[in-house]
Amino acid sequence: MKQLIFFTLLLFGLGACQYFKHESSRDAVAKVYENYLYKADLQGIVPEGTKAKDSIEITKSFINSWIRQTLVLHQAESNLSVEKQDFTRQLENYRNSLVIYEYESELIRQKLDTAVTMKEIEDYYTANHANFALRQNIVQVNYVTLSKNSPVIAKFCTLLKSDRLTDREKLEDLCQSSAASASLDNENWIPFTDLVKRVPLAVSDQVDFLDNNKYVELQDSIYRYLVRIKAYKTKNSVSPLSFEVANIRSIILNKRKLELVSRMQEDMFQEALKKKNFKIY
Repeated sequence: MKQLIFFTLLLFGLGACQYFKHESSRDAVAKVYENYLYKADLQGIVPEGTKAKDSIEITKSFINSWIRQTLVLHQAESNLSVEKQDFTRQLENYRNSLVIYEYESELIRQKLDTAVTMKEIEDYYTANHANFALRQNIVQVNYVTLSKNSPVIAKFCTLLKSDRLTDREKLEDLCQSSAASASLDNENWIPFTDLVKRVPLAVSDQVDFLDNNKYVELQDSIYRYLVRIKAYKTKNSVSPLSFEVANIRSIILNKRKLELVSRMQEDMFQEALKKKNFKIY
């Protein structure tokens, strides 16, 4: 309680105590040389609902950090030449970059065509086929998670290993009624590391495992896991198109952004040239 009273007096009384000493010190909570930190500067640093004790610690930490930074700044300003303290050009360049960036971002937001067709994605993939080398091993996989004591484990095993359409339909129905979880996606690829997160496989050599295992059963204390690896591709081989769709879409959009900004700059330059809005001396 004494600490709370002391700190309250520090925050709300220091400015009043120094009122007659210096006009700039009104409402100040700290001073370093001729620099003041005011109560208004503390607004918002303490989240709503924070306990009083924590509020004091957060505020004290903020004030101490301000004092340290201001002391270092004073020392730097006292020891650096005027020329080395002049950041006018850097600040102007930084401001210009920010203004241009905001303008270009708004232009992109308003003008960019974000619709990318599958035909465009396929064309880009075909034209740049050699650039899509895998950085990791990937798999097409079906897996089912069952209760360890499920009475239909054998039925799941038979259906999961089958490629017949009718068995596939039966498997989907059985998953709906009896599986804890399942993935029967035959189109998309996932990183092998993602499979290991979903199914507790203990694998030291991924490539060796993929070369020698097409169907795996394992269990833990709760579940039985049935895994069928439909296909796989290893690191550094060419990545399949379906695995690169999102990546290619992003590449195409980034290319459009650059073209849009470049076209805007060129149109602006030609317009200014025609109207003689600039001169080169």
